[in-house]
Amino acid sequence: MEKIEIIRHSLSHVMAAAVKKLHPSVKVAIGPSIDNGFYYDFDCDEHAFSEEDFAAIEKEMKKLIKSNGRFIHEVWDKEKAREFFANEPYKLELIEGIEGNEVNVYHFRDFTDLCKGPHVETSKELPRNSFKLDKVAGAYWRGNSDNKMLQRIYAVAFETEEELANFYKLREEAEKRDHRKIGKAMDLFHFEPEYAPGHPFFHPKGFFVFRSMVESLREKLLGSGYIEIATPRVMNRVLWERSGHWQKYGENNFSGEMEDGSQFCIKPMNCPGGMLWYGSDIRSYKDLPLRVAEFGQVNRYEHSGALHGLFRVREFTQDDAHIFCTKEQLTSEIILLMEQVKDILSMFEFKEFQMKLSTRPEVRIGDEKIWDLAEAGLESALKEAGVSYELNEGDGAFYGPKIDFDVKDAIGRQWQLGTIQLDMQLPERFDLTYIGEDGQKHRPIMLHRALFGSIERFMGILIENCEGKFPLWMAPVQACVIPVSEKFEDYANKIVKELVNSDAKTIIGNMRVEKDFSSETMNKRIRNATLRKVPYSIIVGEKEQENGTVSIRDRNGKQYNDIRINELVSKLKDLISSRTLSIDLDL
Repeated sequence: MEKIEIIRHSLSHVMAAAVKKLHPSVKVAIGPSIDNGFYYDFDCDEHAFSEEDFAAIEKEMKKLIKSNGRFIHEVWDKEKAREFFANEPYKLELIEGIEGNEVNVYHFRDFTDLCKGPHVETSKELPRNSFKLDKVAGAYWRGNSDNKMLQRIYAVAFETEEELANFYKLREEAEKRDHRKIGKAMDLFHFEPEYAPGHPFFHPKGFFVFRSMVESLREKLLGSGYIEIATPRVMNRVLWERSGHWQKYGENNFSGEMEDGSQFCIKPMNCPGGMLWYGSDIRSYKDLPLRVAEFGQVNRYEHSGALHGLFRVREFTQDDAHIFCTKEQLTSEIILLMEQVKDILSMFEFKEFQMKLSTRPEVRIGDEKIWDLAEAGLESALKEAGVSYELNEGDGAFYGPKIDFDVKDAIGRQWQLGTIQLDMQLPERFDLTYIGEDGQKHRPIMLHRALFGSIERFMGILIENCEGKFPLWMAPVQACVIPVSEKFEDYANKIVKELVNSDAKTIIGNMRVEKDFSSETMNKRIRNATLRKVPYSIIVGEKEQENGTVSIRDRNGKQYNDIRINELVSKLKDLISSRTLSIDLDL
């Protein structure tokens, strides 16, 4: 356990001790360290905790830390533990779940907790000014909605005050960029918690962004030897048992029983359908490598507490591809896929990323010798490509090791996006073969790959990374034409028509141009367009009408005057086709 984790876990005990002193009737549950801090769950019917309690709790915590109390570890038999925790029902339940007859406890001042540790030796090692109680939330005991709702107090904690200040600064910036808020303001999507929790409803503008992402990838795949298929979303449970996905996703599968007793499942992954497609015909070594793409919608029943905008949904679209190849083709195909992932990240200007080799997880399928070969295959390709990577032990897929791309966004947050997975298990389970040069049947190797991962999740990340300021080629509204007064509305309509019908086509059709003929002032209309993240406000008045030109203000405040429409169209065409993120017209 890292030092900061030990500090955070020790602070959770200090917080529980402080709460117990201030509210003696409280029952304590659990209090682990988490990313950026810690929490503790309390059962207190006599008092509903709120942020108003934080100052008193923090004051008491600082007094306890200053007292230089020791964290003392002891091992008790269960009978002694039951007797000590007789009035703590949650601790008693935890004791019964411990194997054997020994339990670990830690004492800190007057507070004793059931805990394996480790902890700091004394509270002198704990910071007094670089932790802060953060929020209160409800949490079911053991995450089960059938159990009682407890009160969870969260806190953030770091080793230094500077780290704490930076955390809040970054969080403030993240809240400003929250894709859910931007999505609502820009009319991109919404959710219906009552009727379809975790299922995004894309509005016309949001669906334009969604389709632009899909088509940009299709455009790149066309020149890379890919074919595209579509497989059913609902298939018999027997298929998912054969692939191992039923055992893997279990309660997260959407499934139902038919009148004849058969059970069907909405697919949580695309790959079993790809296996059936491959197995539907005889394949030759001359067909390989076979690169098969599928933009497939999948569903997983995520727990309601885990749902978070587009980042964690119950229905999403994966930009999957399955590459079937020979052992000799494996390394070159992996290197090609790595270049494709880098190309996509570069297109969206994700410049900092780390590649990770994730090895066999604890729960997996297949023979260990096959896992050895698969891990060696990925590692060999990474070394041949000459790229740096980290080893991420135990985080592979249940059917094979993988290469993940961890990306840093504009405010330093890490995201796992593209992935390449080497699978020698599912071809075996589905008895996939190809006819080799020797006329005999051979087993293909399969690579799973996703460049975006989930279209929805990538879209959410992109919205936050660029604050909704989409590049021109995928902006849901690319320009808004604003006449200075109603006298110039006919000329404004002419400009709209010329732009829409120009050859500056987007990836999925004509340019998307709106007009604002409202009664508000011109400056207010320009401001409204800027707030909606529209790349360009095109302004027309008497001078522009007389000269057959337009004036332009981009969303960054740059002004261009007396620009001829053919010049504008030419520049827009260049910006759209180059897929650049810049909107600088340079006119």
